Amino acid sequence: MDKNKVYEQMAVQTRSLVDGVDNVVGALANVIALLKEEMPCFFWVGFYIVKDGCLQLGPFQGPVACYSIEKGRGVCGTAWAKAQTLVVPDVHRFPGHIACSSQSNSEIVVPVINGDEVVAVIDVDSEDFDAFDDDDKRGLESIGRIVAPLLAMGY
Repeated sequence: MDKNKVYEQMAVQTRSLVDGVDNVVGALANVIALLKEEMPCFFWVGFYIVKDGCLQLGPFQGPVACYSIEKGRGVCGTAWAKAQTLVVPDVHRFPGHIACSSQSNSEIVVPVINGDEVVAVIDVDSEDFDAFDDDDKRGLESIGRIVAPLLAMGY
């Protein structure tokens, strides 16, 4: 599988899912469904939305998850605080990792940035160690740029 091509196709599909849509929750849920369906190693995938000073659980697919995450806490909170993508090959070695599921072994978190403000993060976990690479980073950052204006509408 050529991940770059898969991400390019998903970017086109993501645009079609969000362009002209004012149903933010529905559009985000469809984007997550697309990611989960197209990427078999995605054990858990979802959005955490910045709201009331923390990351709050948004649309996701996978096992139950944490409801809220403080800035700077865990992989998601750290990616938010740094406003940069974090690729973690082994979550068990990440200081302060929040273990929502014992099945998660690696993680990538991509901040969704609108203007100069992080408005959400895309969080992806895998049961495999070292599941994510630069292709995932670039591909998910592209998806994040596409959904950023939708999140600016409010959640």
